[in-house]
Amino acid sequence: MTAIENPTVNEAPLSFECDLPDPPEKVWRALTEPELLAAWMMPNDIEAQAGARFAFAGPHAPIECEVLEAEPGRLLRYSWREGPGAKDADQLPAFDSIVTFTLAGTASGGTHLRIVHDGFVPATQPLVAVSGAGCGLSLDARRNPTAANAPCMMLRAA
Repeated sequence: MTAIENPTVNEAPLSFECDLPDPPEKVWRALTEPELLAAWMMPNDIEAQAGARFAFAGPHAPIECEVLEAEPGRLLRYSWREGPGAKDADQLPAFDSIVTFTLAGTASGGTHLRIVHDGFVPATQPLVAVSGAGCGLSLDARRNPTAANAPCMMLRAA
């Protein structure tokens, strides 16, 4: 039996934190309004309400999600189920994980943003890479690195 046939959950989440100049309400909109989220992430049909199901139009296959918690201006947590594209379906397993965005107001009126993506199976962890220093985000790093300054792009969208 190989690791791909019997994946285990990785205990080390991908996480980063940064301070943004805009207030939590604006950052919340960039995370929860479909058109604004699509501007820095991927096309989607998010509805920021616990229990709501939505999907991102992933680069190779849809990413199915369900909102687990939504506290406007403070917390957004959703499940993330990404299957391999048709080309990789026989080689890679789908991966389930949880994405959590935590927002806190700062003394200057901005937002302290913390993003945690955890619950990965080791065979698929390279699909998402986050770097803290530049608040960079790279999706599908194993085939098509798409680096962006995610929080800055997010705020331009909002």
